[in-house]
Amino acid sequence: PGGGAEATNVAPGKEAIFNFKALNPGLYVYHCAAAPVPLHIANGMYGLILVEPEGGLPKVDREYYIMQGEFYTKGKTDEKGLQEFDQDKGVDENPTYVVFNGKKNALMGKNELTAKVGETVRLFVGNGGPNLASSFHVIGEIFDKVYIEGGSKINENVQTTLIPAGGAAMVEFKVEEPGEYILVDHSIFRAFNKGAIGKLKVTGEKNPKVYNKVQ
Repeated sequence: PGGGAEATNVAPGKEAIFNFKALNPGLYVYHCAAAPVPLHIANGMYGLILVEPEGGLPKVDREYYIMQGEFYTKGKTDEKGLQEFDQDKGVDENPTYVVFNGKKNALMGKNELTAKVGETVRLFVGNGGPNLASSFHVIGEIFDKVYIEGGSKINENVQTTLIPAGGAAMVEFKVEEPGEYILVDHSIFRAFNKGAIGKLKVTGEKNPKVYNKVQ
């Protein structure tokens, strides 16, 4: 009941223990449920739980965790210094930042994802919210499989998949050409102006039968 919120309500310096049986395979979001719930979720108190089916998921070459979330600050985007939570922005669903894995550029530079030509990549993608749905997309790729909302139903050949706040999806695709593939929330101002952007760097031999710049 309550997702374990009451069972894990514990004072500082104390501990609480509970157990549960994972009855349903899939990819699920967990989050703080102590009041005020929206404030805690808006400060990143969430994550993903993967429950694999009996025998496990089919093997792939690479697996990565991506969690989208929002921050609502009194300061403007990229303003330096301590940024206090802005309740009004939260209520109005107007985030200062929309990011992957907790901060801007978390999946860029030395932290960018990697793969090799010919490999199959599986992304476990969650959306902590607290408010916005995610239009998750990898520029230059088509998802071979999408486990819809993290469940058992699979959709094929998908360009962009919608992930609700508090929801998740698993996406799989085979990389067939080297280069840089950009991960975005395709509500595109969120990607290029608020931070919901990452990179997958693929190395290996070029395949002109798949992609070829003519001139």
